[in-house]
Amino acid sequence: MSSDSEDGTQIASSQPSGSRRTVHRVESTGNFWQDAREAFKRISIADDFQRLGEMPCARNSLMSGIASGVGVGVIRIMSAGFLVGSHWAVGTFMVVSLGTWTVCQRNIEAERRKLQKVVEEMPKRFIKQKDKVIDESGGS
Repeated sequence: MSSDSEDGTQIASSQPSGSRRTVHRVESTGNFWQDAREAFKRISIADDFQRLGEMPCARNSLMSGIASGVGVGVIRIMSAGFLVGSHWAVGTFMVVSLGTWTVCQRNIEAERRKLQKVVEEMPKRFIKQKDKVIDESGGS
């Protein structure tokens, strides 16, 4: 999500309005490596881990991935050995976490679209009701 500022540049604002994180201007220099270096400077692992609970779908998808990874890993360790079991555990964690996160994000986007549709239809409903009241009172 981005919005235009007064001078025409875009401001990245994927954070809620009450967030403590700084908002960075999205300005490309045209040089890929310089842009990549700037992007990596803005990454803060400590802040991201502290905000993990605030990120939509992150907690549920990570918990599902951890639980399924541990389950599959333990079963594979008992049957095939530690190295194979640990590979299965990590693979299962990644697949389940990404899958549940993707499904959750899709559901959030669908809900957002429905809400936008309701918001757009709301004024039309009031106009129809006013016209109906005017027709009933004016026609008698």
